[in-house]
Amino acid sequence: MQEKEFSLRNRLHSFRFAFNGLKVLFQEEHNSRIHLVIAIVAIVAGFLCKITSYEWLAILLSLGLVISLEIVNTALEKIADFISPQYDSRIKIIKDLAAAGVLVGAFAAVGVGLVVFGPRILEILAV
Repeated sequence: MQEKEFSLRNRLHSFRFAFNGLKVLFQEEHNSRIHLVIAIVAIVAGFLCKITSYEWLAILLSLGLVISLEIVNTALEKIADFISPQYDSRIKIIKDLAAAGVLVGAFAAVGVGLVVFGPRILEILAV
């Protein structure tokens, strides 16, 4: 198979597919909308609390991780439903594992959020 020559136009065009994937994700997956709202809240809280650069790194990586895992989970669910529209216990295990990946990522993100914002929240509540 011959490789295509690099084309900036084709690379830019490929972004359209990725943005379409995000559109599908947020239109069709309810959990992704919850993750998006939490991400917005965390970003606003980061600005309000004037978190440090390292805290921003932790927050942004956590948010990116959870949304990325949600994308992979959704893709796996879609392909599993395509392969086996009827119930199959093996497909269920695949879907459960993908969902568990999102859950673990979300728990980790909550942990990061508690480390970054917990002391600030406790400080506000102590006043």
